Amino acid sequence: MGVSRSSPEKGISVVTVDYPPVNALPVRGWFALAEAVRAAGRDPGIRCVVLAAEGRGFNAGVDIKEIQAAGHEALIGANQGCAEAFAAVYECETPVVAAVHGFCLGGGIGLAGNADAVVASEDATFGLPELDRGALGAATHLARLVPQHLMRALYYTGRTASAAELHGHGSVWAVVPRAELPGAALDLARQIAAKDGRLLRMAKSALNGIDPVDVRRSYRFEQGFTFEANLSGLAGRVRDTFGGSGTEGV
Repeated sequence: MGVSRSSPEKGISVVTVDYPPVNALPVRGWFALAEAVRAAGRDPGIRCVVLAAEGRGFNAGVDIKEIQAAGHEALIGANQGCAEAFAAVYECETPVVAAVHGFCLGGGIGLAGNADAVVASEDATFGLPELDRGALGAATHLARLVPQHLMRALYYTGRTASAAELHGHGSVWAVVPRAELPGAALDLARQIAAKDGRLLRMAKSALNGIDPVDVRRSYRFEQGFTFEANLSGLAGRVRDTFGGSGTEGV
């Protein structure tokens, strides 16, 4: 259980998240994920990083039960941890391919949205159930996966979009059967890793440099409203009515 790294072939590092039962990460999990991705990117022998997960889904956000038990201290930790993990993916010195299966919710959107490419299984669904969890955030990253008006409708309703829908919008590279996801993600990573390593790192910096939105600043702005909702007591009242599995994307 936790975050692990492996190198299935030369030039590729796979960072795998495994927090049963639904990959709702505790505070320490977000920081561990950030460090694993950054460490992989710093390795001069790595030319592409694959971000994957074990279990029922790619990522279900943060652990609500931890926040309910520890209050504002856990909320601050979760917000900082999410910000660091999302930034680690975006700022990774090499391209990052997200291999998404099952549910990709809340914090999962932050990871996938900041990745350089997304490969998804046919059962993958993407969404931000934030308003139902007493939180706000990651619209910054959902806006990188779907058009603006669809992002807003998904955000307000909490509805999810399928991998096929995102493929239609061009934000998912390929949609494959669940069993073929690891191979498909590695295939794309292999194509990327075949390029010159120094040039790839330059390309990553160049592409980040021409982005129209500063994703770190934009996300931190969103998080300010999450704090406001919590300090006012509104978030707690909404969260207490949620009878789900103890997950939330912040």
